[in-house]
Amino acid sequence: MVVSNKIRNKMYVILVYDIGQKRVGKMLKLCRRYLNWIQNSVFEGEISEVKLKELIAKAEVIMDKEFDSVIIFKTRQEKWLEKQIVGKELRSLEQLL
Repeated sequence: MVVSNKIRNKMYVILVYDIGQKRVGKMLKLCRRYLNWIQNSVFEGEISEVKLKELIAKAEVIMDKEFDSVIIFKTRQEKWLEKQIVGKELRSLEQLL
C-alpha cells in the first residue's frame, strides 16, 4: 500500500498568536479550521506540512506584520512533547470526542 507524502508528513504543532484586537476574530476562526483551540490565542494539533503552509499563508493575509506575531512550535509526533497543565484546562481534547 502506498501512503501519499501529504499523509506521512504530518507533524504536531502548537501555534500561539498575538494579534491586534481588530484582527483577532479572523485569526481565531482561521486557526480553528486547522487546529484545536486549547486556550486564549493558543492552538495545538496534528497537521500536514502542506496544510501548515496553507495556514501560514492565510494568517499572513490577516496579520499586520508591524504589530502582530504568530509563533509555531513543531515536533514530529505529540509523544515527543510532554505537556503539564497547572490550574484549569480551558479546553480539553477529550471534550471533543
